[in-house]
Amino acid sequence: MTPRKRQALFEAFAQASPHPKGELKHSSAFELLVAVVLSAQATDRSVNAATEALFAKANTPAAIEALGESGLIPYIRTIGLYRSKAANIIALCRQLRERHAGQVPRTREELEALPGVGRKTASVVLNIAFGEPCIAVDTHCFRVANRTGLAPGKNVREVEQRLLSAVPAPFRHHAHHWLILHGRYVCKARKPECWHCIISRQCEYPSKTPAPPAR
Repeated sequence: MTPRKRQALFEAFAQASPHPKGELKHSSAFELLVAVVLSAQATDRSVNAATEALFAKANTPAAIEALGESGLIPYIRTIGLYRSKAANIIALCRQLRERHAGQVPRTREELEALPGVGRKTASVVLNIAFGEPCIAVDTHCFRVANRTGLAPGKNVREVEQRLLSAVPAPFRHHAHHWLILHGRYVCKARKPECWHCIISRQCEYPSKTPAPPAR
């Protein structure tokens, strides 16, 4: 994809949604961190349903650590991999309290040292909580980057690096939100809805799907 096309693609996203937001509900950097850890292989909807009750009861590292794994599990039992996530979150809370005075650290190195936190989770927290122009590549972002020709790559890290180079600087902060939401609701895995795609003119996908017949 040419630089001119990439510029036009993100201008279209920005015009349609100037201030995109992630769909995980949170009111602090800590709540965001916990929600993102829980969201691995789970839907944002299921995470939001669980954290609504959890955060009403406990929304600080000390408070969640005090629940212990057995006290945390009933809140997150409906989320996949809940046992391992409970163990990670309790360990994460302990580490935040012991090493960071209960605060979410602001560096990638410190975030990725926390239990249950990988590169994508760290990128989400750095971007949303601290305003860093990081790009978190999930399955939707990966698919859109490859399918459109925006930043093709064989793995998540390769796509991330290519996006960081390909996305014009003014759009980098919101880029992964636009790409994730576009992949979730328009550029779907099984059948992309190309007939109402706002970036169809820039997209280089060769097999665009036509609009379904009128009923």
